[in-house]
Amino acid sequence: MSTVCVYFVASPLQLLAARQIAQTFETDARQVLVWYQPGVEPQVRIDEWDASGYLPWPRRHPLPGWMGRHRRLLANIELVATLVGPCDTLILHSAVFDTEVINYFLRSLPRRCGARTLHARILPDGLLSIRRYPLTPMKRVAQGARKLRQLLSPTLNYWMYSGDRIGSDAPFCDRIYVLAGLPHEYDPAKVVVLKPLVARSAPLDAGLTPRRALVIGQTLVSAGLMTTADRDAVALQIEQWLASCDIEQIDYKGHPKDRHRELCRPGYRVLGLDEPLEVWLGQTPYCIVVGVRSSGLLFARQLCPPDTQVVAFGWDRVKFKSAQERSDMLKVFDDAGVVQR
Repeated sequence: MSTVCVYFVASPLQLLAARQIAQTFETDARQVLVWYQPGVEPQVRIDEWDASGYLPWPRRHPLPGWMGRHRRLLANIELVATLVGPCDTLILHSAVFDTEVINYFLRSLPRRCGARTLHARILPDGLLSIRRYPLTPMKRVAQGARKLRQLLSPTLNYWMYSGDRIGSDAPFCDRIYVLAGLPHEYDPAKVVVLKPLVARSAPLDAGLTPRRALVIGQTLVSAGLMTTADRDAVALQIEQWLASCDIEQIDYKGHPKDRHRELCRPGYRVLGLDEPLEVWLGQTPYCIVVGVRSSGLLFARQLCPPDTQVVAFGWDRVKFKSAQERSDMLKVFDDAGVVQR
């Protein structure tokens, strides 16, 4: 029986998790990587995968002309089916299954590739994986609207489900991968804990020259987490605090979606990495790592030497979805040893 594993990834963290799963849990399967955020591509090592390719997001990159979004969805199915080829068993991995980018593959891909068996498994997604996100009535309505595409194209048969938005409660999901050291609210019977994705960096050299700091950026204003004024105030606060720490070199690493480098200040050295941030942290010693509420701070605390200061700024200005979300995230950061300022 031939088995093909497909990994739909949208971030460097998901890429690292997919790599470990492929090399540890699915060694007898054919491995297909599909990324649907362009920022992931520089960190993909093509030789690690049997097949790989970029999947355009239909809403953002519709095909030209009439019903471009609809035709993009159909073209994406053909694209991935070509990468996969004929098989008996399909195992689809994604951090979320309710999005139109991924969901249609649950029913269309097995049929297109001749697979008799389907499994769907959840990839970890940093802080988003520590809580469940029940589907709201409006989300359920959106699922129904996506189901209507089947009237035009039977191939686009959206798999509606209830419970957790990412699909952890859905009947097609049989496994949920989580990161070591992070809490979760998933069914323990489905959970598999991954080993640390990268090794911890060596202890700091007391004579390290220059004294280096890393600012981890993320989308704040563009994601609705802060106003522009609050974001600017936090960026200035970070800059001034680092200056008071006698830091000589400040590196800036933005999130793949952080196109505007929201926390970057003049004088920072912008890193253009061809590897995930987690790998960089495991290889590069810093005296200080700072940010706002990026998952990167949690991994910095895990990967950097104990004497590295890892500090989160601006939580009093962040807009959380609820008081419970803020409380849950604060506990995770506190338990990990990330200092709040």
